[in-house]
Amino acid sequence: MTAPFPAPTFTGPRLAAAIIDLDGTMIDTADDFTAGLNGMLAQLDAAETSREEVAGYVGKGSEHLIRSVLAPRFEANHAQERFEEALAIYQAEYAKINGLHTRLYPDVEAGLHAMREAGLKLACVTNKPHRFALELLQQYGLAPYFRVVLGGDSLAKKKPDPLPMLTAAAQLGVEPQATVAIGDSENDALAGRAAGMATLTVPYGYNHGQAIQTIKSDGIVASLLDAAKAIAAHQSTT
Repeated sequence: MTAPFPAPTFTGPRLAAAIIDLDGTMIDTADDFTAGLNGMLAQLDAAETSREEVAGYVGKGSEHLIRSVLAPRFEANHAQERFEEALAIYQAEYAKINGLHTRLYPDVEAGLHAMREAGLKLACVTNKPHRFALELLQQYGLAPYFRVVLGGDSLAKKKPDPLPMLTAAAQLGVEPQATVAIGDSENDALAGRAAGMATLTVPYGYNHGQAIQTIKSDGIVASLLDAAKAIAAHQSTT
């Protein structure tokens, strides 16, 4: 299917690597988050959350997710007091169901295969805790595509800070300027741009509840396979 978006316009050198987000980009994990959070909220005697509420919070790490869910359910000071307890409960609940309520987005593996066949080195950089990210990639058979996997707890800072992107590029042995960052949210584009990378956005993820058109990237691609095609088109001109 042809993407209903203008073709991305890259500038810069030939690309040597792609750094790809996980939640909302490769795997739809919103129902997992919702189930884990509801397990936590039940133990806190708080009202349940929904996929719709949770989708607006995804992408900034577990700490942000917990704080966002607690905020409308507890008075501010009480929410802060219960944060550490809530985070520990959530991580235990999530560990029980990681991958149970997820699905792979269309053309993800085809896109990864095309990128790898084109000679791109691949990394997965996510704000999800590293062990949960690895488990999901292994569950869907995607782990072998990636030379590097960094989680939100792998480094001192997470996206939108450029540190994870720069670290992944360094571990891949490529220059940031020869790398494209692919994700579903403004955080991905911000991190990629701050690292000096090209950026692509997929339209089907979460983006903190904001319209995809608000993201400032080099283009919107309908899938990772379309991302691979856009990269190939750029390679042919450099």
